[in-house]
Amino acid sequence: MLRIKLESVKEKDILKWISEGKIFLYPTDTVYGLGCDAENREAVERLRGLKGARHPLSVIAPSKRWIIKNLFPHPYLNLLPGPYTLILLKRNPKFLRWASAGRGLAVRIPKHPLTRIIQKSGKPFITTSANLSGQPVIRKPEELKLKVDIVIDAGELSGKPSQIIDLTQKTPKIIRR
Repeated sequence: MLRIKLESVKEKDILKWISEGKIFLYPTDTVYGLGCDAENREAVERLRGLKGARHPLSVIAPSKRWIIKNLFPHPYLNLLPGPYTLILLKRNPKFLRWASAGRGLAVRIPKHPLTRIIQKSGKPFITTSANLSGQPVIRKPEELKLKVDIVIDAGELSGKPSQIIDLTQKTPKIIRR
């Protein structure tokens, strides 16, 4: 496992590691997340196995343009970037089916400097809390109990998990506050 301080992160290294299918622990605008290239099915399945997650995973969208191209846009997109996860209908039900559930895909654009680097890959990037399913969220890297490839250490984070809003029905539904 490679551990690197956030202030020492080099864009070219992050982009290389994403393309290699590495699994990251990284800071967001809320809590620490686990992530990898969402288009790399093998990496996604490995991440799922580490976390013990059967539930759908969210992605950091490369841009709002990417969201509009691949999902049905919604006025709530104006909440991004920020501490929100929006579940939107997919234009193609098979799109990222190994990360999503049925017709919807959960997307985020965290308001964090690392997000801009991740977005430069041009790929959707898995984002899920770094805890084992059902356990408390991870606020500092030392709390991580999973073996990941890369740890990006930004010290202790004080946020709470993102608010999840399901926008796949006529009436928006708050899943998590």
